[in-house]
Amino acid sequence: MNPESSTSSDRSGLSRRTVLTAGVGAAAGIALAGAGVLGAGMVPAAFAAPPWWAKLSSRQQAGQRIIFSYPGATPPQTLLDAIAAGTVGGVIFFGENITSLDQIASVVAQLRAAQASSPVKEPLLFMTDQEGGLIRRLRGQEPVLSEKQIGLAADPDAAATAAGSGAAAALRNVGMNLNLAPVLDVFRTPGNFDDQFQRSYSSDPALAGRLGADFVRAQQGAGVAATSKHFPGLGAATADENTDLGPVTLSQPLAEVRSVDESAFVPAIAAGVQLVMTSWAIYPAVDALYPAGISSAIVQGELRGRLGFNGVTITDALEAGALDAFGDTGNRALLSAQAGMDLLLCSARDMTQGMDALDAITAAVDSKTLNPGHFKQSLSRVQSLRVSLF
Repeated sequence: MNPESSTSSDRSGLSRRTVLTAGVGAAAGIALAGAGVLGAGMVPAAFAAPPWWAKLSSRQQAGQRIIFSYPGATPPQTLLDAIAAGTVGGVIFFGENITSLDQIASVVAQLRAAQASSPVKEPLLFMTDQEGGLIRRLRGQEPVLSEKQIGLAADPDAAATAAGSGAAAALRNVGMNLNLAPVLDVFRTPGNFDDQFQRSYSSDPALAGRLGADFVRAQQGAGVAATSKHFPGLGAATADENTDLGPVTLSQPLAEVRSVDESAFVPAIAAGVQLVMTSWAIYPAVDALYPAGISSAIVQGELRGRLGFNGVTITDALEAGALDAFGDTGNRALLSAQAGMDLLLCSARDMTQGMDALDAITAAVDSKTLNPGHFKQSLSRVQSLRVSLF
């Protein structure tokens, strides 16, 4: 998330992807078993259990990729009903949703109870931005130190590890299982976009990457998923270049994008970070037309192809001003999914936004506008993430 949607003073409504017939398969399986090819305990493919999503309608399948948000302290009945219907993948919480630790813990419990009657039994993704320092939705909770303070600490690795453990404890305490942190942007100049809110560990990509990996290992070791953001990096953005408010173009050469910005994500990926959030900036050295989160050259080429990330991708806020030229919520959601984004973040604190994304992805699944094979791969990644969480 960008600072306009990540500071402690949230503002509601502001901005923020050839089957054999059973008879043939069965015959082949029996023949292989008779010839001793199938090992002990192996089940012929024709008799294997269907994939988990086969039990869901296309709308329910689409819903597993949508992250909803809502205004105020009380979740609306429309959200509870959508969860029970199996059309919600997760919920993001902002400061306006949280009046106290007890209150938000009760809300999460209420949402989990709604999930109990859903056809989808895997845990919902309950997430927030608990980065540290100024950016903490759970006010007064760890991490107390900002990323910049960690980077300047006498023992920055210990501080980053403590921050990851502290963030996990704070989130688990209220029932949340996913943190939209750490930020791995490598800031260029003091006071720029990241540095003004102390959201960058360092201007040294090696140090930023190492500390981010420390945070990831500690947090995920405590059972809370981590999210490295904002790929391929917003560290070159000036103080006035905010994708929440409008288009941002970062024109550093490809060599710099890779050796500085992307390189900070490498240690976190090696550490097993479960999610990566893309930015909404345009990087002409990679793709001159599309912001990162709707650019297959960045998502599939750089992140998955070049860096080998196999986990879950998540968009930044779909309501961001940087996407004004790319249509309404439904079109933005579709473009993101087509580019390879797994989770679509509807963070405008408006249930209608999530429903619009859900409608668009459902229609794209039904019409096969989204590649069916790619869609199922995305569902599988999301499923693997959710079964690993509480």
